[in-house]
Amino acid sequence: MTSAERQEMTAAERVEAVNAARHNLIQAATGLVVIGGIVFTAQGLWYTAQTLDTARKAQLTTEQGQITDRYTKAVEQLGSKTVDIRLGGIYALERLAKDSPRDHQTIYDVLTAFVVEHDPKPEPGSTNTTESLDTVAPPTTDVQGALTVIGRRNTRLDDHKPDLQTVRIPHAELSRTNLAGANLNNADLRRANLPNANLNNAQLFKTNLYEANLTDADLANANVTHADLRYADLSGADLRGVPLGDAKLSRARLALVNLFETDLSSDDLRDVDLRGANLLGANLEEADLRDTRLGSANLGRTNLRGANLRGTELGCTELGCTNLQGADLRGAHLECQEMDKSVGCTDLRGADLRGAHLNCSDNMTCTNLRGADLHGADLRGADLRGADLRGALLICADAELYWRCGDFPQPSRNIADLDGADLRGADLRGIVGMTEQDIRRQARVDSKTRF
Repeated sequence: MTSAERQEMTAAERVEAVNAARHNLIQAATGLVVIGGIVFTAQGLWYTAQTLDTARKAQLTTEQGQITDRYTKAVEQLGSKTVDIRLGGIYALERLAKDSPRDHQTIYDVLTAFVVEHDPKPEPGSTNTTESLDTVAPPTTDVQGALTVIGRRNTRLDDHKPDLQTVRIPHAELSRTNLAGANLNNADLRRANLPNANLNNAQLFKTNLYEANLTDADLANANVTHADLRYADLSGADLRGVPLGDAKLSRARLALVNLFETDLSSDDLRDVDLRGANLLGANLEEADLRDTRLGSANLGRTNLRGANLRGTELGCTELGCTNLQGADLRGAHLECQEMDKSVGCTDLRGADLRGAHLNCSDNMTCTNLRGADLHGADLRGADLRGADLRGALLICADAELYWRCGDFPQPSRNIADLDGADLRGADLRGIVGMTEQDIRRQARVDSKTRF
């Protein structure tokens, strides 16, 4: 404001102008103070952040150093000559794997290697024979401890599955162990206890599981090619997708297992327990099933062509539409036992029995077909000498039965086809559907045939 302008202003106007100037000066000074405070605060926060980051890095470095120290000490303990110290190292590594997920795989690789390197070594000149099994020692306490830790690890952190091939751990305690996908090829697991174990997709090529307990184990899609499962208990095990064709199964227990459409052709299944098993659509062509227990099993649509079923227990078995062409059924038991009383309920409706052997030669117990349902069964050329057919149903099948067995042609007569069947010495008392004259016209009988 110029001097002339101030002269023209009244006293009140000059006072008002001075006050306005002072107010503007105060506002400007206040703004500068606020800006300065903001800058100072920002600098303080940045410094604090830098300090915290430095402290965090220092803490991580310290933690990693501690983990490294713990890992080093635990591994050193594994090399101790004292079993208690080795066992402590195993459990220390398990705790470390939980505290440091990034080290999970490394730790379990170390434990797997420990098991392989410390398993019981075979005596010089010894072999993996069943005869020497009673003298084989179980895994030591530390090896068993490592197996237990491996079996309960957090599998979601696995980069790859345990590699335990060729490991020797007979008598090992592996109940409820999670070894899904594990490599156990050529491993010695004789008499190992594996109930409820998870072996889904496990590699068991040539694995020795002689007398192993695998009840209710999950073996779905496992590779058991050439595995030794003789005398093993597989009751209730999940065997879906498991090719058993090359496995040794003699005298194994497979009660209640699911073997739907499994290929067991030419397999040695002597004295195997398959009671209640689901063998629907399975291929058992030329399999050796002597003295096998198949009571209450589902053998519908199963291929048993040429199979050896001498002395096999088939009571209460679903045999509808089963292919038994050329099968040897001498001495087989086809009756049901209920309250110690024979109850005829074996279902042979539509079964193909052409050329089957059901006689009682070779001093064997005669085949028992009392009360068997033979609706529509093809018995042409079957050897039934001495067979017990008392009360059997020999009437022809109806259209529905022929449909369920594979669209067979509708029969033109209302009696079963016994053309060429050998019934010499057979007991036919009480049969239903055919008269004595009908049977004599079709089958071969003699003076010992009983009507």
